[in-house]
Amino acid sequence: MSKGETNIKTVASEIDEEELKTISEVPSFWKVIKREFKVDKLATVCFYILIIIFAIVLIGSFVVDQEKIMKIDLRNKYKAPGEDFILGTDIGGRSIAGQLLIGGRNSILIGFAVTILTSVIGIIVGLITGYYGGKVDNVIMRICDFISILPTTLLIITFVVVIPNYNMGHFIFIMSIFYWVGMTRLVRSKALSESKRDYVNASKTMGTSDLKIMFGGILPNISSIIIVDLILSFAGNIGIETGLSFLGFGLPPSTPSLGTLVSYARTPGAMSSKLWLWLPASLLILVMMLCINYVGQAVRRASDAKQRLG
Repeated sequence: MSKGETNIKTVASEIDEEELKTISEVPSFWKVIKREFKVDKLATVCFYILIIIFAIVLIGSFVVDQEKIMKIDLRNKYKAPGEDFILGTDIGGRSIAGQLLIGGRNSILIGFAVTILTSVIGIIVGLITGYYGGKVDNVIMRICDFISILPTTLLIITFVVVIPNYNMGHFIFIMSIFYWVGMTRLVRSKALSESKRDYVNASKTMGTSDLKIMFGGILPNISSIIIVDLILSFAGNIGIETGLSFLGFGLPPSTPSLGTLVSYARTPGAMSSKLWLWLPASLLILVMMLCINYVGQAVRRASDAKQRLG
């Protein structure tokens, strides 16, 4: 065999090894998400729409003067959209556009804060119950069952009415008390199956601490499922806040919210002749919910694909 043929075979074998390595390599969750968004153009468009909405609302709300916007000026009562007021004014002569920015910021921040708090509690409690099982699992799951059967909306309304000097922080805390159960159940179910895997048993044999196994071993392996639930819970929490504010039991009346703006639809004549009072907030809620849902569905498909790939 000539030297040239030997070199060709060596190069070919190296190429084959690289191809096999590429094929056998399991892509990361973020690569799978990127691939899914390349395929799903609607989810990609929705993702960019969400970025634009969040940027405009969050940046714009911090630029405007909230005290000036919320100041009552009866001379401008029920002014239709025009040069002075882009989206018109409400019964107190306050700018709807300014309230939309501030209310959108409040609704988004509440949804984000509640999602983070409930997820942190749910992840910690779910990992503990799923990892240890036994009596610990029985006790915590009975607590979750008890919270699940409570009339959550009525209890939140009761707390809102009873608490003196009620503010946004109180509202976030009250919602977090009741909405951590869903994440706990999800994490527990996944942790139960993961705790029986070989790598967990091997870690226990090597003397690895329980905390390191739970948060360094089990948690990364179920992180894709948690991310999906985080996105969808975020949309749900925004919806809960706007719904309660619409009923008058969300944020205080002096604090703008998307739900408060939508509630202007109950003003006499608003549904037919004063559309600017409630339509912008309604459209913003609708667009945000749809976009978050489409993005969440794309991430869910990516999570399912990652599980199939290993």
